[in-house]
Amino acid sequence: MAETEKRIETHRIRCLSKLKMFLLAITCAFVSKTLSGSYMNSMLTQIERQFNIPTFLVGFINGSFEIGNLLLIIFVSYFGTQLHRPILIGVGCVVMGVGCFLQSLPHFLMDRYEYESTVSVSGNLSSNSFLCMENGTQIFRPTEDPSDCVKKVKSLMWVYVLVGNIIRGIGETPIMPLGISYIEDFAKSENSPLYIGFVETGAIIGPLIGLLLASFCANVYVDTGSVNTDDLTITPTDTRWVGAWWFGFLICAGVNVLTAIPFFFLPKTLPKEGLKNNADIIKNDKKEKQREEVKKEKDGITKDFLPFMKSLLCNPIYMLFILISIVQFNAFVNMFTFMPKYLEQQYGKSASDAIFLIGIYNLPPICIGYIAGGLIMKKFKITVKQAAHIGCWLSLIEYLLHFLCFLMICDNSSVAGITTTYKGMQQDLYVGNTILADCNRDCNCPTNTWDPVCGNNGVSYMSACLAGCETSVGTGINMVFQNCSCIQTSGNSSAVLGLCDKGHDCSMMLQYFLILSAIGSFIYSLSAIPGYMVLLRCIKPEEKSLGVGLHTFCTRVFAGIPAPIYFGALADSTCLHWGILKCGESGACRIYDSAYFRYIYLGLPAALRGTSYIPAFLILIILKKRLLPGENACSGTVLVEAKFTGKENESKDMNQNSKVLNDDELKTKL
Repeated sequence: MAETEKRIETHRIRCLSKLKMFLLAITCAFVSKTLSGSYMNSMLTQIERQFNIPTFLVGFINGSFEIGNLLLIIFVSYFGTQLHRPILIGVGCVVMGVGCFLQSLPHFLMDRYEYESTVSVSGNLSSNSFLCMENGTQIFRPTEDPSDCVKKVKSLMWVYVLVGNIIRGIGETPIMPLGISYIEDFAKSENSPLYIGFVETGAIIGPLIGLLLASFCANVYVDTGSVNTDDLTITPTDTRWVGAWWFGFLICAGVNVLTAIPFFFLPKTLPKEGLKNNADIIKNDKKEKQREEVKKEKDGITKDFLPFMKSLLCNPIYMLFILISIVQFNAFVNMFTFMPKYLEQQYGKSASDAIFLIGIYNLPPICIGYIAGGLIMKKFKITVKQAAHIGCWLSLIEYLLHFLCFLMICDNSSVAGITTTYKGMQQDLYVGNTILADCNRDCNCPTNTWDPVCGNNGVSYMSACLAGCETSVGTGINMVFQNCSCIQTSGNSSAVLGLCDKGHDCSMMLQYFLILSAIGSFIYSLSAIPGYMVLLRCIKPEEKSLGVGLHTFCTRVFAGIPAPIYFGALADSTCLHWGILKCGESGACRIYDSAYFRYIYLGLPAALRGTSYIPAFLILIILKKRLLPGENACSGTVLVEAKFTGKENESKDMNQNSKVLNDDELKTKL
């Protein structure tokens, strides 16, 4: 008898260790998948410049991840619980690795990146055609064979990135719904919020690593190793700069494949955490065997699919929660996806610096908020009603703080002929072409090529020629242009390559914006776990996996896919100057109207999130009316099932089963 007791105790400890191993493995999977996702989001600007495509198309490429995800999410969420969940998750990680590798392929199949410039990249000064000179010639003119131009400009190498992102989305599908349902099935219900909090923390560590990796890659020239970077005439702050976007995808591919390995050694099922005696373990094993027999006796595993779907669609709290998630995701997808571009255009930061700042200021507070939210749920045993109030009011506080961001602004970069006149006066941005002025009208300058220089008067010009510069000294990025007729200064007029810096005041505004963003991220993430618990607790246990999958499916279809596309199209509408390729085709946008871009970036999410509080308050009203003693807010049948389950599992306390279950007890049973 003692030997049997010892064997059972050993089995219980072993199963508990396997649950901990699963927690570690699924956390690593969340790290790897969010590492890849955050890296992809951070490299959108680099991809836009590499392939010379508009922002709305970049948004479509980014949304293609959601397309791959939604292809399987419903079926994986429902059928996945009938299969070996850890192995499915492991296969998904391998598929994500394949997708990341495919995304890096265009770099190895394309020619070297060429950026538009009026200055010789080699620094050869034997020809001064890029300077102001009468009867001068333009560097870029259409080639003799138009068919060659079409082949170059219409390159579809970006399709590799698109397809790779779809495959990555397919691979990510089983991780979230099957991982969360596995924890919910085999962990104590009072421990599951804490466990999910740790898993969600992995979903923050991944983006932090991804953003740091993206910051490093964005600062390395795309063709480093094959070109002499000393001859480049652009820096990472230039809107023509393209970083080594492909390198990070190779790293993500390796990480995803390595993460998959532990899942192939984990069991399909585990005993429920917290079972301490022989009777509990024996009963749990019997239940598992009975469930397997019932599944085999069914005509097919699709028998309950439609009833489960009907039950979820008729659940008012669940459907309102989905509506809130869709609206809020539309806002946050746009803000996170285009935040690097916003920092670049509004505050004049390089892509590398913008990505680094996002990682440092935003992700640690989110990580702390997730852990704190899980600990609060466990420590104070928060009920569903309390969790709904915490999530709603904390989110509302963060939403109100968001409006302070409208005060942290910088002016447009002063570019003569685009945002200012050649006399330094601000002009109407949409009055037409005013690039030429009396000071450069006779210089025969190219009027479309973007090769900006900064004059010593603090005004930028589209090129040295349009600044009226007649001579130059130095090579590469250190080139200095002199005798510039359009630069009105008391002394010698000169200019250097690149746009002028936005100044100290703008840098201070950036600091205020980042601090406010960090505070808002912490407050919102603090409300995330309580809010997610409302979703999990308002559906029946057997519908939990399908419910999470349907929730994910809806947010993908109605937010993840369309949001980057329509936001990208709105961002394109604020473009003041498009890049021009050698054959005259338009490329990526070089400068935006930062004021209108700000209204779209901050105003559109504010409007969307404002509407989401209508269904949020409706949920609070429903909970207030329906969450009564002895009554579940979501389903009375769940209460009955929980009571009978309680009688089975707590035979020692038969007298307590006659009581009506309150919300805390119900959570424990579920």
